[in-house]
Amino acid sequence: MLKRVFVAPDPGRLRLRFAARGVLGISLAVALCGLAGHSLVAAITGGLAALLALFTVTDATVRGQAVTTALLPAVGLPVLGLAAALHDVPVARDLAFLAVVGAGVYARRWGPRGHSLGVFAFMTFFAAQFLHTVPDQLPELYAAVILSLAAALVVRFGLWCYERRLPAPAAVAAPTGGSRLGRITTRQAVQATAGAGFALAAGQVLSDQRWYWAVGATWWVFVNTTSRGETVVRGFRRFLGTVLGIVLGFAVAVPLHDEPVAAAVIVALSVFGIFYTAAVSYTWMMLAVTVMASMLYGLLGVLDPALLALRVGETAVGALGAVLAVLLVLPVTTHSVTDAWVERALRCVHACTAEAAARLAGSPTADPTRRVAELESILGRVRLSLAPLVHPLSPMRARMGRARHVLALLDDCAREVRGLASVVADPEASHDARLAAACWRVETAVEALTDAPAGGQRSQTASAAVPHLAEGEPVLAHLHALEQALLELAVPLRGSNRVAVGA
Repeated sequence: MLKRVFVAPDPGRLRLRFAARGVLGISLAVALCGLAGHSLVAAITGGLAALLALFTVTDATVRGQAVTTALLPAVGLPVLGLAAALHDVPVARDLAFLAVVGAGVYARRWGPRGHSLGVFAFMTFFAAQFLHTVPDQLPELYAAVILSLAAALVVRFGLWCYERRLPAPAAVAAPTGGSRLGRITTRQAVQATAGAGFALAAGQVLSDQRWYWAVGATWWVFVNTTSRGETVVRGFRRFLGTVLGIVLGFAVAVPLHDEPVAAAVIVALSVFGIFYTAAVSYTWMMLAVTVMASMLYGLLGVLDPALLALRVGETAVGALGAVLAVLLVLPVTTHSVTDAWVERALRCVHACTAEAAARLAGSPTADPTRRVAELESILGRVRLSLAPLVHPLSPMRARMGRARHVLALLDDCAREVRGLASVVADPEASHDARLAAACWRVETAVEALTDAPAGGQRSQTASAAVPHLAEGEPVLAHLHALEQALLELAVPLRGSNRVAVGA
């Protein structure tokens, strides 16, 4: 777990810049709230709004990110007003919270923008429970949210918009399809609402004051997951990160919560940890979130060891609610999601090869590097979907081995495609008949894995025609290695024992 965070590659130091900008933006937002004379509650609300604007907005273009950030108040302020108005009406408040959960998850069908707006709406309602917001506070909280989002806009798109100097990321939408309850986002919305309902009821049994922690745990377990296997793994990681954060909270937050300077430093370090670890370890991110929440409770004057212990129980209830929902309510099986992502990865390999062949043939518009970036994004989703199978605690050892084999072979494919793209980018590279034949065999191998009947007969026949490769022919070498990796993939993907599991 330590290695995953501190040894994980950070090309271009993007995670470091992402985290540093997050700390800068949130610090500026809180400082402006202080200068405006806002209360501590308003400053915390503003800081959370800035955090969400800097963390959850992930549109493919800078322009799209700016538009989504500007739209956040349109969903956040009405939800905040609703939560405050229902503060003293528990039944209506609970029903409204569940409606926000369902709508927030359903909004993911509209891509990154829908996801960001859904998260902001949920967290606004959650923050109202966290801070016990009442209608009289709304003018100040509205002002703090707007001021903080303006600060986030200035930092992200003015002072430090490093994305402008980067190539546009490949837009990889989750597999969709079907209608009504056949659509994954619809099923997840129903699941999340059911899980949140369980968490809300059970959480209120544990505490009539901090029950919202359980609902929050359920919500965040569903974020960036699709299948029930992914959700179970994420629930376990959330609980583990919370427990570790509570242990650290006892060591740090409890003795230092009444020291404003120390508390501010710890909160800033926690924010940095949230941003820096999010892409590589959900457990570490939750540890940072728990420490930050502990310090905020200290600043609000309500922190004590019993409160930290209660957070563990509420988190366990929330994770259990998510697990029960994905297992019992309209389940989305791991194998269906994994198959969809693996097939997309293979088709992307096919497209990369076709673009490379066209580039070698002299096409001025062919550019395999775009497909390489897309393949990297898709492989990230493949790893996420296979996480339940490769988890160390998975009892299915044989399937774990096959899943790891598939990941290794797909990584081999990505490596060869990157090499192929770099070679064909050379203006001196030229086309010949052997390259056309090699590209055709790769395309045939992909078609055999995605469309042809089990057995891979077409790709095996093509493999017999692979010529002897002389030293100094990098294009053919990459194509040959790519074809061999695809042929090996036929064993776990087309054999009698599939990689994915019906779990």
